[in-house]
Amino acid sequence: MKRITICLTTLALLLALASCMGPQSSNAIGGELTGISGTAINEPSPYGMVLIERGSIKLGDEEKDSLWGSTSSVKDISVDAFWMDETEVTNAEYRQFVYWVRDSIIRERLADPAFGGDETYKITEDKFGEPVTPHLNWSKPIPWRKPNEDELRAIESVYTTNPVTGAKMLDAAQMNYKYEIYDYTLAAQRRYNLDPAKRNRNTDIPVNPEEVVMISKDTAYLDDEGRIVTQTITRPLASYYDFQNTYIINIYPDTTCWVNDFPNSNNEVYLNLYFSHPNYSDHPVVGVSWEQANAFCAWRTDFLLKGLGGQAKYIQRYRLPSEAEWEYAARGKQGGKFPWESKDTKSDKGCYYANYKPGEGDYTQDGNLITSKCGIYSANSNGLYDMAGNVAEWTSTVYTEAGVLQMGDINPDLQYRAAKEDPYSLKKKSVRGGSWKDPVKFIQGATRTYEYQNESRSYIGFRCVRSFTGIGRNRK
Repeated sequence: MKRITICLTTLALLLALASCMGPQSSNAIGGELTGISGTAINEPSPYGMVLIERGSIKLGDEEKDSLWGSTSSVKDISVDAFWMDETEVTNAEYRQFVYWVRDSIIRERLADPAFGGDETYKITEDKFGEPVTPHLNWSKPIPWRKPNEDELRAIESVYTTNPVTGAKMLDAAQMNYKYEIYDYTLAAQRRYNLDPAKRNRNTDIPVNPEEVVMISKDTAYLDDEGRIVTQTITRPLASYYDFQNTYIINIYPDTTCWVNDFPNSNNEVYLNLYFSHPNYSDHPVVGVSWEQANAFCAWRTDFLLKGLGGQAKYIQRYRLPSEAEWEYAARGKQGGKFPWESKDTKSDKGCYYANYKPGEGDYTQDGNLITSKCGIYSANSNGLYDMAGNVAEWTSTVYTEAGVLQMGDINPDLQYRAAKEDPYSLKKKSVRGGSWKDPVKFIQGATRTYEYQNESRSYIGFRCVRSFTGIGRNRK
C-alpha cells in the first residue's frame, strides 16, 4: 500500500503571540450565550509574494487547437486565497539554500571532536540551563578568514579538487538536506485513528480492539559510505510518529542538464557558469528536480520560522502550487489564454510579452537565447511575472491524462509521492507554463505537460506558494 502524501494541507505551527486566542473571560449578559471572542490577525505580506484572491475559473481550454489538434480537460473549479512568489525562484535564492546546507555541515564538523570539538557551535541548554535537543548555534560565525588548523580542516572538508584541472569546488555530493513532514491529511482520516472505536461510525459494525491497520511511511538515512538510502516501509499503525515522513535530498542543482538536454550542442559555458556566476544570479534556477524543489520549500519554511522568533500565531508551510492553483493564478483575473489580455504574443510595436521560442530554431526573436532575468516582462493582472515562458514550473500535482476531471471542484489536487520502487510511470508530475525553448502552444495557461519527479531539466524551475491564513476576499 502506497501513501498519498501531504502537500495541499498546511502545517499550523502554534507560536507565542500575546493577546491572541489566550484565556478569555465570558462576557455573560443575563445568562445569554455570547461566545468567546479573539483578536483578529492580519497576516503580513510575505516578502516577494503576492496574494491571489479566492475565486473560480473554468480550467482548461474549450477550443480545440487547430495546429496540434489537442484539447485539455475542462472543469469549473474554485480555489481559496494563497500567496505566490512574484517570480520564479532565482539562482541567487537557491544558492542561499545551498550555502545554508554547506554552512550547517561545517558547523557540525567544527563541533565534532575529530575537528577540534568546539562545543560552542552546538546549543545543548536553554537560557535557564535546562537541557534541550542539541542543535546548531547559528549566532557563532564560521572563521572563514583566519581559521586555526582544525577549523581549516572542517571548512575544507566540504570542498573537493578536480584531479585533472586542480580547480577547487564545492563537493556537491555532500550537499544533503534532511527534513521531516508530518502527514496531517493521513492522520485525519478515520480509518487511521489510533483508537479502533473511532474508525467507523456505523454502530451496526462491532468494534474490534485488536484490529491491525497497516500504514506506509517514507524514511531515509545515510549509509556507511555517506550515500542516501530511501525507503517506503509498511508496518502496523502504532503511534502518531507513523505519520512522520523523513527525507534526505541532495539539493545541488544538476548543472550537467545543459549538456544532457541538448546533445550535439556546445553548451559547456552554461555547464560551468549558469548556476554559480553572478551574471546569472537573477535568472531562474534550473536543473532542480521536483524532489529538490520540495526540499527547498521545507527549508524555506524552517528558515522563516527561525527568523520570526515568535512574532506570528500561525505560519503556513511553503509548498509547490497545485496544478489548479497555478493555472488559476497564471491566467489572471480575466482568465485568458495567456497571462496577458491580448491573444497575440507580441505588441503592435513588435515587443514580445514572454521569453519563448517564437521561430523555427530562432530563439533570439524575443531578445533572449536561453533564460532571461526574472521579471523583465510585464506582470499579469495578479502581479505575477513569467507565468508564460522563461522556464516551465513544477506543480505539486500528479500528472494523469484525466487531469482535473479526476479531482474535486474545490481546491482540486491529486497528491502522490512515489516510492523508489514504484513504476516510473507513477512518478510523473504536472509541469506548467512552457519555457524559453518551447513554441507558443506550450506557454498557454491551460497547456499541460509533465516530467518525472527525479528528473532535472535546463528548462524547468519552480516558484513557491503559501496558503493564506486570513479570510480571503473574492477576486473581482
